[in-house]
Amino acid sequence: MSAPSAGFDSAYRGIAPPWDIGRPQPVFVRLLGSGEIRGSVLDVGCGTGENVLFLAERGLSATGIDGAPAAIEKARAKAQARGLDAHFTVADGLDLAVPAQPFDTVIDCGFFHVLADDERPRYLASLSRVLRPGGTLFLLGFSDRQPGVLGPRRLTEAEIRRTFQDGWRVAAIHPAVFELTHGGAAQAWLASIQLAERA
Repeated sequence: MSAPSAGFDSAYRGIAPPWDIGRPQPVFVRLLGSGEIRGSVLDVGCGTGENVLFLAERGLSATGIDGAPAAIEKARAKAQARGLDAHFTVADGLDLAVPAQPFDTVIDCGFFHVLADDERPRYLASLSRVLRPGGTLFLLGFSDRQPGVLGPRRLTEAEIRRTFQDGWRVAAIHPAVFELTHGGAAQAWLASIQLAERA
């Protein structure tokens, strides 16, 4: 386990961290309702699995990966308790293995915004191994519109576009809200990004 993963693992072994709200993030509920999340879905950095469990409950083939074993343990326990066919694996989001079948959709709920600049190219390479060409990544991350300095680094719309300029197509970036525990919320960007079709 890498040092960052070890830090997140310890967070999941104590009181629920602020991003673990005990339900899916509302932006993903809306995306499913509008038909934008479709097919087989991978949640990169799934935490204790609420987004994956929500999608599985509604009939989608949903898989979650996280580098924190404690988070995956909790996600699996929730799936069993709820009688849901959801899949959870401890894995490094920067080094994902090629799946037997590529995913149609990937969701990223707060993973990209914790990455260092030099980790971003590894992340894109990792995603391109698991997402089918033409498939969509939905990325939810803290926005530079969020005041203060607490929490993860803030993303600008420009840096999202710059990061995904080669081999990807940024379809849209919209202001959004990242809900937190105890009724809190942070300003976020929700980006819809498609992996380019291979020539």
